[in-house]
Amino acid sequence: MAERPYLSVVVPCYNESANLRRGVLEEMHAYLAAQPYTYEVIISDDGSTDESRALVAERLPSLPHFRLLENPHGGKPSAVWYGIQAARGEIVLFTDMDQSTPIHQAARLLPAFAEGYDVAIGSRGLARANFPLYRRIGSAVFGAFRRMLLLRRIADTQCGFKAMRLEVARELFPRLEAIAKPAHVTGWKVTAFDVELLYLAERAGYRIAERTVEWADRDVALGKGKSYWAESREMAAQVLRVKINAWRGLYGPKKPPRSS
Repeated sequence: MAERPYLSVVVPCYNESANLRRGVLEEMHAYLAAQPYTYEVIISDDGSTDESRALVAERLPSLPHFRLLENPHGGKPSAVWYGIQAARGEIVLFTDMDQSTPIHQAARLLPAFAEGYDVAIGSRGLARANFPLYRRIGSAVFGAFRRMLLLRRIADTQCGFKAMRLEVARELFPRLEAIAKPAHVTGWKVTAFDVELLYLAERAGYRIAERTVEWADRDVALGKGKSYWAESREMAAQVLRVKINAWRGLYGPKKPPRSS
């Protein structure tokens, strides 16, 4: 049996052909191949309707330790969960295909595990390149609303660059509403599953480290049907739903922090 890798990188993929063509997988490979630890990269395709699967498949022969999962369409949390189930590493890192937070920022998160943390998340801070004013304002409003209800000690729940011990990921993900009670998903769907995931980690007593990472909007994928204001409303509604679920006792009792 092949040696267990230290790091599993899970990359959810839905209609990412434009980002794939600009070489994001090659960027990941160039960085990871130079690291002292073993790794694997799992591209977890979420039922793409464009050329994404074909583009990944044609690149795999030149990308050792990369593989493709072809999944039915279920939304981003579903794609990440498929990748986590297939992962073999001690640590699993999920990162967006657009690489707005580039893979080399893993160097900011991974030391947290040697310090005894169970979860390490990227925080984009305020210096976000290619981030228009209206989105800065919207992000600040969302963050204030979310901290009023949940996760007061965490500044940025929505950065798509997070890592955790594999056993922690496999414990928490099945408890997400999007996984436990999957709904029919069509097209691109915004999600605040990160909030519920981190809330579950906090309630389970896992130690969470937040580290500032580089971020610049590099997403060139088209056809996702994104609407910033519609996304914002949906995310706020999902945060409120997590709080209501907590009030109803659906997440069980809160546990004390686990020792390192």
